[in-house]
Amino acid sequence: MELQRVPAGPDDQGWAPQACTLPTAERPLRLAEFDALFAEAVTEVRPATSGEVQLMLRPDPEVAGRAAELAVRETGCCSFFTFTLTATGGELALQIGAGDRHLAVLEALAARAARMSKAPGTRR
Repeated sequence: MELQRVPAGPDDQGWAPQACTLPTAERPLRLAEFDALFAEAVTEVRPATSGEVQLMLRPDPEVAGRAAELAVRETGCCSFFTFTLTATGGELALQIGAGDRHLAVLEALAARAARMSKAPGTRR
């Protein structure tokens, strides 16, 4: 996994809400980890229901491990997120929820995933 600095985009607003307890100095590294996952593994971004988004990932055990590990660490600082990783029928999906109060954060995450994957709403 290669971590790289990505230029700020219009979806970066609201990425780290006040509810986030991750130290400010560690946020750029976490963002870079999400960016790497989005760029290397996301094949499609699907809106699920209100307050949820589904990221379709390359169905690979290493990708599943990375996504699970990142999800566990992210809920440690942003406990309002829920992550569900599902592998079924040869597909790997990461469902992310945030509830109505943090909908803007979820929308920013989904927009960034779509932009980083270069495949908003479509398969790569």
